[in-house]
Amino acid sequence: MQFGVFTVGDVTPDPTTGRTPTEAERIKAMVEIALKAEEVGLDVFATGEHHNPPFVPSSPTTMLGYIAARTERLILSTATTLITTNDPVKIAEDYAMLQHLADGRVDLIMGRGNTGPVYPWFGKDIRDGVELAVENYALLRRLWREDVVDWQGRHRTPLQSFTATPRPLDDVPPFVWHGSIRTAEIAEQAAYYGDGFFANHIFWPKEHFQRLITLYRERFEHYGHGKAHQAFVGLGGQVFMRRNSQDAVREFRPYFDNAPVYGHGPSLEDFTDQTPLTVGSPQEVIEKTLTFREHFGDYQRQLFLVDHAGLPLKTVLEQLDLLGEIVPVLRREFAIGRPADVPDAPTHASLLAATKETVA
Repeated sequence: MQFGVFTVGDVTPDPTTGRTPTEAERIKAMVEIALKAEEVGLDVFATGEHHNPPFVPSSPTTMLGYIAARTERLILSTATTLITTNDPVKIAEDYAMLQHLADGRVDLIMGRGNTGPVYPWFGKDIRDGVELAVENYALLRRLWREDVVDWQGRHRTPLQSFTATPRPLDDVPPFVWHGSIRTAEIAEQAAYYGDGFFANHIFWPKEHFQRLITLYRERFEHYGHGKAHQAFVGLGGQVFMRRNSQDAVREFRPYFDNAPVYGHGPSLEDFTDQTPLTVGSPQEVIEKTLTFREHFGDYQRQLFLVDHAGLPLKTVLEQLDLLGEIVPVLRREFAIGRPADVPDAPTHASLLAATKETVA
């Protein structure tokens, strides 16, 4: 299994001090988080993509390219690449370029995002959201897999004898996860192509995401990519740890209560009971994370959100130290009883090897 962290890049006041970091401080903090993730032995760092305050990561490839130059092993990914409002030609070229710079340590989570006003900012209509996701991704796949593309669709100008440059590294496109919190069409899309499905199940009860993941697994098998239990599933989650669980709850409570996403809503206790949010000791995080397999089956990628709601960088880096301690335990426990035919998460190396086997 792959373990890592993702960030949404929010610029949020620290409710305990009232101080708001500058955009520069927040951007550089995200870089420090990625470097720390590699240092403590995590596999993946993923950044969101947003084009509105209070978020700063409007250019994921710029950030990930910088991180690539300062890391050696870390897989660089996105918590969302906006397939609906980005031009698929630009996505194809930007991420192929990043792939070369990072020696293949790149994949993407495609999504529609959760900010409605972004659509008109990029000349799109939110009512076309699902249709844009389907059409744009179909074009993106062709741009990565065909040297010369002729194409015509509804939502952008036609292409005639077009070649995206650079070509994917080793002619192997980055692996794609399709992220969704609510849309069955996206689970269907992931299954149709044999891609991964990432359920960022932070906000809602597990039963909601069980339905989406079950649909994805069933349709993955329907389209002939393997058995349902062999489908590629990724999960989100959020944790806050201290050695003593009471200390974790006391320290995190003001951040939870004032968080832009779920603050001023359910209590911390209700939220941790009903969603994957885990606030407590490292052992409590281990125990709750291990229940995810009971709910969703054997899966390939687990990403944790550790840095939002105004948490200071020092605290976030302490969280990463604790993650570095518990991830080896999670790896061992998740490996127990894992069927031998459940594949690992695809990497550039494994996809390249599969291509060579097919040619041979």
